Amino acid sequence: MAAAVATVVLTLTACSTPSPAPAPEPQPSEHNQAPAAAPAPAFTAPYPFGTVQQKAPPVANGAVPVVRRITTDKPYVFITMDDGAVKDPDAQRLIQSSGTHPVLFLNQKYVKGHEAYFKGILDASGATLGDHTVDHPNLRGKPFEFQRKEICDNADDFQKGLGVRPSLFRPPFGNYDDNTLRAAATCGMRAAVLWSASVNDGHVQFQAGTNLKPGDIVLMHFRKTFKEDYNAFLEQAKKDGLTPVPLADFLG
Repeated sequence: MAAAVATVVLTLTACSTPSPAPAPEPQPSEHNQAPAAAPAPAFTAPYPFGTVQQKAPPVANGAVPVVRRITTDKPYVFITMDDGAVKDPDAQRLIQSSGTHPVLFLNQKYVKGHEAYFKGILDASGATLGDHTVDHPNLRGKPFEFQRKEICDNADDFQKGLGVRPSLFRPPFGNYDDNTLRAAATCGMRAAVLWSASVNDGHVQFQAGTNLKPGDIVLMHFRKTFKEDYNAFLEQAKKDGLTPVPLADFLG
């Protein structure tokens, strides 16, 4: 009986008394807004980009030279981006706004069907297109013709799909042999480019020491952590007093 009475009272109360208006949601103010993230560093060109500063070592005995870093006394560093697996929608804006002019060492298997994405980056940011093979195999120990096809077919496809034929080559995984260097030369490459530092999961990793040095070539990838990796490179370069400049200008 008591339960029934309670039910009736609650019902009558709900029907006869209007519900109070909901409290207004608190509006953001200058006192409770989260602080804005600091903008990523942007760099000013120390010379007219697109002008040759140094030449790559010459092709010798039918093989391209291997370049791991650039010999320079200038406070310059170089950024390269590999593969193209993850197409971060902010990549073009980030690269363009920071002024780094990277080399994009791309694979046909990741570019095919996404030409507009990569062409947008190349056209808007002054990036250089590099060859990274069709399917990203480990080339070391493979027959000459297999390696030649991987490198040449990639360059041919980019010529058709992106309007640019690359002349800088990076062997997948950094693995190569004599066949690789000779095959790259027959495909019109000027150099096989390795690296002296890399960025993974938002952290710069050094092959020696604890900072970037003039002439370092830095490797990162088109991954899910693109923003974190790219910003980590920018911050490290700024901290170490270095300016990113186009690698192509030093391998002219």
